[in-house]
Amino acid sequence: MNQQPNHTDGCQESAGSSICEVLQILGAKWAFLVLEALLQGPQRFNQLQRNVAIVKTQSLTDTLRHLESNGLVHREVFPTVPVTVEYSLTEKGADFQAALKEMEKWVLKWGDRSGPKPLPSNRPGNCIDIRKPSGQPDGFLLFR
Repeated sequence: MNQQPNHTDGCQESAGSSICEVLQILGAKWAFLVLEALLQGPQRFNQLQRNVAIVKTQSLTDTLRHLESNGLVHREVFPTVPVTVEYSLTEKGADFQAALKEMEKWVLKWGDRSGPKPLPSNRPGNCIDIRKPSGQPDGFLLFR
């Protein structure tokens, strides 16, 4: 299994911080997009992948696994041929909707005044991966 890098290691120093706890529960940088998409209802992997097209397949898989292991996402396997897997929010995951709404209000008030920009696709040439000097892939993505 591909383990996600832990971007919250520094949070250990500020034990008790609710922000650090949220970051550890969500874990993945794409978690907000996945949770927002699943608020629309249960989705199969391919459907979810289309709805969060900016997220690469392996990152989506890792994000879903992390959210499932933290009790925010439920994964249901149907005994069909081929196997069908459907993802939905648990009560804990659905409860995060209020936080997402508050973030949306904040962006409307303080975000870029020119309006929301379309999310770039993850097609080659549309983003640049800026890696740390060590070559680890947990740097930033710059979109053109």
